[in-house]
Amino acid sequence: MAESAVPPAGPRRPQRSLLQVPALERRPPERTKASTLDSRVHNRSLVLATLYHEGPRSRSEIARATGLTAPTVSALVADLEEDRLVAHIGPRQDGARIGKPASLVRIEDDAVSLVVLDLSHNDRFSGAVLNLRGEAVERLDMPLGDALGPAAHELVLTLAAELVEAAPRRILGIGVGSPGIIDDTGTIRLAAHLGWTDLPLAAELTARFGIPAYVGNDVNLAALGVLHFRDARTQNLMVISIEHGVGAGLIVGGERVEGEQFAAGELGHVTVDEDGELCMCGRRGCLDLAISAGPLGRRLELAAEERWPALRSEAGRALGTVLAPIISVLNLNEIVLTGPPELVDGEFLDAAREIVRARTLGPVNTSLDIRSLAGDTDLTLLGGACLVLAAELGVF
Repeated sequence: MAESAVPPAGPRRPQRSLLQVPALERRPPERTKASTLDSRVHNRSLVLATLYHEGPRSRSEIARATGLTAPTVSALVADLEEDRLVAHIGPRQDGARIGKPASLVRIEDDAVSLVVLDLSHNDRFSGAVLNLRGEAVERLDMPLGDALGPAAHELVLTLAAELVEAAPRRILGIGVGSPGIIDDTGTIRLAAHLGWTDLPLAAELTARFGIPAYVGNDVNLAALGVLHFRDARTQNLMVISIEHGVGAGLIVGGERVEGEQFAAGELGHVTVDEDGELCMCGRRGCLDLAISAGPLGRRLELAAEERWPALRSEAGRALGTVLAPIISVLNLNEIVLTGPPELVDGEFLDAAREIVRARTLGPVNTSLDIRSLAGDTDLTLLGGACLVLAAELGVF
């Protein structure tokens, strides 16, 4: 049997699941009067977002793009220069323009560091120090072994401390992607995969390191990583991960969809075979058992090699059956599949595409792209960077 037929062996850990659903209530944001400081922060973000997405610009170009006055732009640029977030790069080299060339301003990509952690892997916690463009300056993995609960929690703190120490510049913030249900305060309400309940990880990291910290669901953050760093061509997309269990990250109108109980995207326990195997959630025939890397890999391991294409196709059809109504309801234009390449690519991906197109109307599926980013292990890390960049600089 080829070694690539199944995921590498590792410790058998609980899969992501909704064994319990905490009674959570999403509260609407408070409506408060805007202060002068609020306006300045907003305008500062406008300038940074313009430079981040459009590249070097003159002050007059920034003013036109943002609708701010020239004096306001000049004051904000001076403030950002003092923070070393932007720098002048001299006049534009454009001989076609008449008159004195404008002096350009750009974002300094290496001015600050972002510390990001990915806690989603079965066998390790991963982390990196990134610059403002999501480029890794340092990387670090810590084996997870059999650590659960407090032991796994302590590993997170150790990994974060080592990354903070390794950062070459002032740290703008810490972004963390974790499996489980995570509320808008960065508290992990339930992560059965790691044995955590009501863990206020964001607050704890902020208090320990004196750095703003943000924590989100790993697949939700992977969706942000695709949206902002992997050439997404739409503002409405879904990322499906089959790495351990089945999870989905949903972006609608460029924003994460988390749900009222912060549990949006938990597709793994949708029933696809009423007479199927008994799942750990207590029901039979869940999507987790049909397509996630562990069960699918074990079926391949036990089957003759000539059966592998059929088994992968069967799993892809199960996914396509679940996705078709979601795609129709939300009119999504992009679906990204992640997980082990030897499982996702090929027959699995092809079958999912075929079923979705067979079960949706032409106007829905004509512009639909179902693609693979299998093996891209940076998506959750990049999503953690998105949390920090959005909260601290307002560029997303």
